Amino acid sequence: MHLPAYVGDVGIPGWVAAWALGLIGACNIVGAYVLGSLGARFRGRNMLVAIYALRTIFVLAVVVLPPSAPLILAFAALFGFTWLGTIPLTSGMVARIFGPRYLSTLYGVVFLSHQVGAFLGAWGGGYAYDLLGSYDAVWAAMAVISAIAALMHLPISDRPVVRQPKAA
Repeated sequence: MHLPAYVGDVGIPGWVAAWALGLIGACNIVGAYVLGSLGARFRGRNMLVAIYALRTIFVLAVVVLPPSAPLILAFAALFGFTWLGTIPLTSGMVARIFGPRYLSTLYGVVFLSHQVGAFLGAWGGGYAYDLLGSYDAVWAAMAVISAIAALMHLPISDRPVVRQPKAA
């Protein structure tokens, strides 16, 4: 949401912002497929930890390195690759833990919380920019939130819930 404005604020030409958005979308498609496929071979929890840790590194690179067109385009490609790659992994974990019978309802709750978080992130980023006149705090918050997400996934047990047999 705020990437094009950030690109303009740091003096990078507008075409970089347009290409960055395109790269996010294109790499998003590839990433969702690749990461979803890998989720069939590796534990979803570990992959989600890795994705959020990588996002933290990508965001920190934007914070630490001097702004440039190659940096923005690399960030867009890498972040885009991991963007929706969490969806097949998360829905797979929900199905594995709770079974397919409750997948629609439980993943609906997960998706709703994602949408609320997306709204708060977009709104909060704009609010922080209006208050501070810079996206520095937004980038820092994004890195912290990504690191927290990685840590929150570490203790998740992705083993199926054992249900008691129903009485006849």
